[in-house]
Amino acid sequence: MTTTLDPHATAQDEAARIRRDDRAHVFHSWSAQAQIDPLPIARAEGSHFWDYEGNRYLDFSSQLVNVNIGYQHPKLVAAIQEQAGKLATIAPGFANDARSEAARLIAELAPGDLDTVFFTNGGAEANENAVRMARLHTGRHKVLAAYRSYHGATAGAIALTGDPRRWASEPGMPGVVRYWGPYLYRSAFHATTEAEETERALEHLRQTIAVEGPQTIAAIVLETVVGTNGILVPPPGYLTGVRALCDELGIMMIADEVMAGFGRCGEWFAVDHWDVTPDLITFAKGVNSGYVPLGGVILSAAIAATFADRPYPGGLTYSGHPLACASAVASINIFREEGILEHARALGTDVIGPGLLALAERHPSVGDVRGLGVFWALELVRDRDTREPLVPFNAAGPAAAPMAEFAAACKSAGLWPFVHFNRTHVVPPCTTTAAEVRDGLEILDRALEIADRYYTGS
Repeated sequence: MTTTLDPHATAQDEAARIRRDDRAHVFHSWSAQAQIDPLPIARAEGSHFWDYEGNRYLDFSSQLVNVNIGYQHPKLVAAIQEQAGKLATIAPGFANDARSEAARLIAELAPGDLDTVFFTNGGAEANENAVRMARLHTGRHKVLAAYRSYHGATAGAIALTGDPRRWASEPGMPGVVRYWGPYLYRSAFHATTEAEETERALEHLRQTIAVEGPQTIAAIVLETVVGTNGILVPPPGYLTGVRALCDELGIMMIADEVMAGFGRCGEWFAVDHWDVTPDLITFAKGVNSGYVPLGGVILSAAIAATFADRPYPGGLTYSGHPLACASAVASINIFREEGILEHARALGTDVIGPGLLALAERHPSVGDVRGLGVFWALELVRDRDTREPLVPFNAAGPAAAPMAEFAAACKSAGLWPFVHFNRTHVVPPCTTTAAEVRDGLEILDRALEIADRYYTGS
């Protein structure tokens, strides 16, 4: 970087260089390359990040809902540095202290008899391997996956995914069967209460299994709390009912906790809210807040036993990478030492939930508020009576303008939002202070005036 007496000019020069090289050489995910202009980021700390112009953003997205512990936590950074100095890498066929300790801690946190961990590089690979394990364990090939879901972008994970991101990759992995999960605000079952939604969603699932043939179904995969597709918290009794169906019919229950786990819902795992033990749990993101790529599958004793004398036909060069595992160990210890789970719960019940309900009172464009812990969504509508979305399903271009304007207003005021379709999600780091959350809610309050301009209801 060129040295200059003007620090502002230096920052501008650096930003220009980063932007130029990015546009020349970086191929970005989920993007039309000529239509994007990624913002160069200079630094981050806690719940904020800064660009090279000195603009500070309060992160209400936790990047991709993964920076649960906040940016640049000194203990987590130190743990990675210490591990790098001791053993930076080793093949997965060897045992090492970081991997062993990470696996022990994660197994200790997992419910029931889920006591063995297979490490991956992220959530998509975790879901790929969980499905493979379920198929090999049961000898069956079909997997039921919900329409409103996202499970990753690798070949098998994108086939499991229910939202439109899978369309361009079809036809995909064979054996995936779709079903509708619960979503009371837009119920596929014409339910009017949570009890009706649970009963009808479970009956729909049972009928789907019946016509597909239970003897052909290896697993039901579901996001414990649906993430990108709406922060859909399952109604009481639903997950218990899915567990009972699986037990009755010999089907494996795979809980995708990639986004919902490790504090995001105020518990180590979201399933803990409903006292349900799946057969397999997939995780990533919040396990170490993405400081180093890491994911994994936690296996029940029965599934692990399947591979006691039978080789598991899968592996990854960086499975259980020492730097990643050391960061997971440090992160779990930080969660415990700093009371982050308790803080996340309190943010949800005392600050975010009441604050979003207050916004709904003031803004007619807010059709629904839902969430728990530090995992919330506002669903924006043009008419509360008809529940017409603020923008159409999977909108792009001019049709998506209202949400684009809303997001731009948030950013210009120093808030980085997470928007998807007609929703804005409120998913800051679990370590965000109550005062910072309230600052973010004030910005949302002002930005929602833009959504209100498109309101057509009475």
